[in-house]
Amino acid sequence: MFKFVKTDIPEVILIEPQVFWDDRWFFMETYSRREFIENWIDCSFVQDNHSKSKKGVFRGFHFQTKNTQAKLVRVVSWAVLDFAIDLRKTSNTYWKFVVEELSARNKRQLFVPQWFAHWFLTLEDDTEFVYKCDNYYSPEFDGGIMYSDPSLSIDFEEIKEKYKIEELSFSEKDQKHPTIEEFYSDNPF
Repeated sequence: MFKFVKTDIPEVILIEPQVFWDDRWFFMETYSRREFIENWIDCSFVQDNHSKSKKGVFRGFHFQTKNTQAKLVRVVSWAVLDFAIDLRKTSNTYWKFVVEELSARNKRQLFVPQWFAHWFLTLEDDTEFVYKCDNYYSPEFDGGIMYSDPSLSIDFEEIKEKYKIEELSFSEKDQKHPTIEEFYSDNPF
């Protein structure tokens, strides 16, 4: 019932559910433990989160330094640009990232493994984003990377223009994270 696609970082997996449409609208499975295990995702999810945001809200480059979390993310209304950044220092894909557009329309999901920073940018007002985590939130191990780190080479002006976003909105917390260079010496991954 799902199509599993390995991205440029093979541990980050794009999931396309089979959607059954009729005159009542649609039905789809969003998760099947058996099928996910058969396709490289063996997690026991313990927590579900749900956020609603206006257009242009940036949430992230978040991770936990201990009690790390794998996440299965999707959008239930409107759309996001979703990023996963590899923080594993010994990985061939260290500091590389995957970006996917997830929407209520395309119904795609993204599996973000442990040891990855994750963020999303809402592309429409009233965007609702949900995700499963395989570990509980631990505020004492909360971590992040500065979204504007120049070594990421993310062109926010280009993103704003492409998606017709007038202004990006960041939390105070997200504006205080270290750069990847500053984080590197304390990186537990």
